[in-house]
Amino acid sequence: MSDATTDTFPILGYDAVEFWVGNAKQAAHYYRTAFGFELVGYAGPETGVRDRASYVLKQRAVRFVFSTALSADHEITRHQGRHGDGVRDVAFTVPDAEEAFRIAIERGAPPHHEPEVHEDEHGKVVIAAIKAYGDTIHSFVQRSDYSGVYLPGFEPVDRDPLARPVGLSGIDHVVCNVGWGEMDEWSSFYAGILGFSEFRHFTDEDISTEYTALMSKVLWDGVGRIKLPINEPAEGKRKSQIEEYLDAYGSPGVQHIAISSGDIVETVRKLRENGVQFLSVPPEYYEDAKERVGGIDESWDALAELGILVDRDDEGYLLQIFTEPVEDRPTVFYEIIQRHGATGFGLGNFKALFESIERAQERRGNL
Repeated sequence: MSDATTDTFPILGYDAVEFWVGNAKQAAHYYRTAFGFELVGYAGPETGVRDRASYVLKQRAVRFVFSTALSADHEITRHQGRHGDGVRDVAFTVPDAEEAFRIAIERGAPPHHEPEVHEDEHGKVVIAAIKAYGDTIHSFVQRSDYSGVYLPGFEPVDRDPLARPVGLSGIDHVVCNVGWGEMDEWSSFYAGILGFSEFRHFTDEDISTEYTALMSKVLWDGVGRIKLPINEPAEGKRKSQIEEYLDAYGSPGVQHIAISSGDIVETVRKLRENGVQFLSVPPEYYEDAKERVGGIDESWDALAELGILVDRDDEGYLLQIFTEPVEDRPTVFYEIIQRHGATGFGLGNFKALFESIERAQERRGNL
């Protein structure tokens, strides 16, 4: 995708990621105390919303929404019963939601709901949505004429006493897991409907260990606002992490969200102090990484102490680390990433990372 003024399907960025959960109040509390998010908005019975409660959390350009149903027969309840807590909506900000929806449907996207106008004293928001992999949807959100905290029906929270920002600044990419043989199908979906192109393609030879493997294609908008890696299982001696996810989640869905930091060492240090648990890598990883990556601005000792991985491509280097799953089901987890010019996804770290994931799978009895 090129310039938002000329492209046939302009997307301005990620608008929000909405999670459907069993208890939104408790989920919001966890993300505030563990990940440093600030509670900025709320909708529920007290604001005139009768069927659900939703909490809006922000940290710089990252906006998460946690929603829970207030009845047993609600679609959120059914979603949570099947999947556990998980991502329902990866929403995109667009300049014209009606036009975005019209183009998407014209190109073959299955509709979720047609454009709806929501208004209050702060202005109006137009929202439409299409269906994507599994039970995930993509909303198109037009909010240029709105000054409220999030959407009509949400009341602002003036001051959050729990928020302690940790330096998270924006969504770098959102990764989905799909079933056997479905990667190309969903790559074609994003190419044909949203106009995305292939940014990277990793085969099972790139992403494999002695026991498991997967394949991945990275689709992007052409400018870097949106990057969507798509993973599928590959044949291996044992159950791969993608198969474990699909079994636990019950369908394709969002596997992890990568969030940028301008100072990953400080961010990870704070997250660890807050109790966030990360996958571990063996000490010998850093001896190999020093030779493979070369000179960097950060202290190797600090990276080794915190378990932060390093990789380099033709444009520069990147630093990354992965949390353990944040749900009891082995589903959603997070990547913290800092880019120093590099545009890749840490190909040089795949073996160490996947061996670490396999160790966690083995502890769960799922390898």
